[in-house]
Amino acid sequence: MSEVTDQNYFADRMVEEIIAALSRIRSHFVIAQNSSFSYKNRAVDVRQVGKELRVSYVLEGSVRRLGNRLRITAQLLDATSGAHLWADRFDGTMEDVFELQDNVASSVAAVIEPTLEKEEYRRSIRRPTDELTAYNLYLQARFARYSANREGTMRALELAERALERDPNYGAALVEAAGCQCNIYLSVWTHDLEATRAKGIDLARRALRVAGNDPYALATAAFALGLFGENIATSLALADLSLQLNPSFARGWYLSGTLRLWAGQYEHAIEHFETAIRLSPRESKGAIYLTIGMGHFFARRVQKAAEMLNQSLQENSEWPPTLRFMASCLAHLGHLKDAQEMVTRLRVLSPVVIPNADHWRIGEDRDFFLQGLRLAAGELT
Repeated sequence: MSEVTDQNYFADRMVEEIIAALSRIRSHFVIAQNSSFSYKNRAVDVRQVGKELRVSYVLEGSVRRLGNRLRITAQLLDATSGAHLWADRFDGTMEDVFELQDNVASSVAAVIEPTLEKEEYRRSIRRPTDELTAYNLYLQARFARYSANREGTMRALELAERALERDPNYGAALVEAAGCQCNIYLSVWTHDLEATRAKGIDLARRALRVAGNDPYALATAAFALGLFGENIATSLALADLSLQLNPSFARGWYLSGTLRLWAGQYEHAIEHFETAIRLSPRESKGAIYLTIGMGHFFARRVQKAAEMLNQSLQENSEWPPTLRFMASCLAHLGHLKDAQEMVTRLRVLSPVVIPNADHWRIGEDRDFFLQGLRLAAGELT
C-alpha cells in the first residue's frame, strides 16, 4: 500500500515467511504460495477464495511504508461466513526489517494455531455426521481440558477414550488422554497414582509411535514421559525436536520450559516461558505464571515467586499445584497463617497435601519445596 511502486518484493517476501511458518502447524493444511499469489492485487470476496481453494480459513494482510516506517497488518477470516476471527498490526523500521519479518511470521503462526483450534471445536459440535466422530470427540476433549480443573479433565479423558474406542491408533486422542493423566497425577485426583503413571506412560509411548513430525504430539508425549519418571534427557530431546519442527509453537516452548524446570535448568526454563508469552501474548497466562513462579522459587527468589504464583491464582484458583507452591512459598517467607490458608483451600480440591514430587530431579530443591509445604501443613514446627 506504499506510494513507492517498487515495494511489492517486500510484501511477497513477507507472505513467503508467513506461509513457511504456518506450514509447520501439522494439524492444518496450508495452501501453497503460488495459489495464494494468484489473488494478489485483486479485490476478492473471502468466501469465493474459500470455495476456489477449498479452504476453511483465509489469512490476509497488507504492508504500508511511509518513509522509513513500516506497518504490517494481518487478519484471519472464516471463509464460509466471512467473519473476522483475529486481527493485529506490527510496526517497525526498514533498519530492522528482517527482525520484523521474523517477528510477524512467528507471531501470526503462534496466534492462529489456538484460534483455529477453538473455531474447529465450534464447528465440530455442529457436525451431524458420524464420519468424523473420533475427530470431533478429540476436539471436544482438548477444549474440555483447557479448564484445568477436575471436572474438565475427567470430561476430557472420557471424550478422548471414546475417540480411541473408534480408532485405537489416533495419535491426537492418545496425546490428549496422556495429557489428562498428567493433570490427574499432578493434582492427585486419584487414589492410585501408580496406575495413573502406568496409563500415562503407555499412552505417551503409543502416541510417539504414530506421532511422525507432529510438534504437538512430540512435546506433549515428552512432557508426560518426563513427569512420569522416564529419562529426562530423552524428554528434553523430544521437546527440542518439536521446536525445531515449529519454532512458533508457543505451547511447545511452555512444555519445554516445564521439562527444564524438572531437570533443574531454572533460568533456561524461564527464558522458554517468556518466549511462549511473546509468541502467544493473548492466551490465558495462569499456567505460565505458575511455572515462572516455580523457576524463581527453586532459584531461591522466593518473594518474586510469590508474586508470580499470586498472579496465577488470580486466573485459576482451583489448580492444586499452584496452591501447593504458594503454601510452600509463604511458609518459607514466614507467613504461616497465609500458608495455612492455602493448605485449607487445597484440602477442598485434593485429598493429598504433600505430593509425590519425584519429577523434580534435583533432590535438594525437591526437599526445599516439600519442607515449606510440610511447614504450612503443620507437619513441621
